[in-house]
Amino acid sequence: MSSKLTYRQLDETDTPAVLELLTASLAGGPTGTRSADFFTWKHRRNPFGDSPGLVAVAPDGRLAGVRLFLRWRFRGADGRPVAAVRPVDTATHPDFQGRGIFRRLTTDLLEQVAGDAELVFNTPNGNSLPGYLRMGWRELGQVPISIRVARPTAFARGARAALARRASAPRPPACHLPTAERWFADKPAGLDGLLAERAEADLADPRLATPRTAEYLAWRYGEAPGLDYRVLTCERGGELAGVAFGRPRRRGPLAEFTLAEVIVRPGDRGSAARLLRAAAASGCDHAATHLAPGTEAAQAALRRGYLTAPRTGMTLAARTPTGPLPAEHTLAAWRFGLGDLEVF
Repeated sequence: MSSKLTYRQLDETDTPAVLELLTASLAGGPTGTRSADFFTWKHRRNPFGDSPGLVAVAPDGRLAGVRLFLRWRFRGADGRPVAAVRPVDTATHPDFQGRGIFRRLTTDLLEQVAGDAELVFNTPNGNSLPGYLRMGWRELGQVPISIRVARPTAFARGARAALARRASAPRPPACHLPTAERWFADKPAGLDGLLAERAEADLADPRLATPRTAEYLAWRYGEAPGLDYRVLTCERGGELAGVAFGRPRRRGPLAEFTLAEVIVRPGDRGSAARLLRAAAASGCDHAATHLAPGTEAAQAALRRGYLTAPRTGMTLAARTPTGPLPAEHTLAAWRFGLGDLEVF
């Protein structure tokens, strides 16, 4: 029987087989389980658009490989929208490895999105980075992670257990903060005004940044299945002055509050400091975040005990759909929050 593979567009009916292949290759993902609900949230309910995807199909009908690009959008200089995609959810069946499936799926998808995307970016790990570099990606550097230890004794004990590779606790960490899902369901007052004021001030920043709209935030934090995002807020004069989103999670034996987003009014470092303090007091052993240089949160972080953790962070790599990035495009050209990167 012929062993020739067929390459075609991903179809909605492929979802169960795709999830099975992803689970076998990449385990359970950020929620611990590859569910159809999470897959639909990520790839079909994304406010930036449906994810283009391709599959390689064996003659017997099995999926030999799958590749998806998550659509994204940045705001560039002077507010110009910049369409982007991010390679995600890639797997090759063990029976078909070594046949160039990863490269074929990637190059075909790059050709497919070349007409409607300017950037391709992702955060490959050490194993996958060399393959991306061979296909034209450029490594831009490390997106650092800052940590604020909240419970020193528990943190030290957990760190020792992690070094000794002892099993982590199965229970999710306790957290007293309200859920983002409920907060958005109650239609929070003042959010639109806060976001509008923030967006107007950010026009002066030429760095690429995800536009924070109410629709985006509700999708990203209020609707994400299985991720248990929580919300922190602060007020000034009875009005919403700042909002932050994060999630309690297990980081090995440690309980971590992953602080994904901090949004305050322009120049309001006091509200940023209050939100950072509240994240550290969420009930976890430590808080972890990435705060873009120059933002109010980054300026307030040192005074609140947030320090860059050694040997942590994510490697950013990027290209254009048709070739390498211009040499002047560096990591300093981006203004990331951890929420842009941490579950995708």
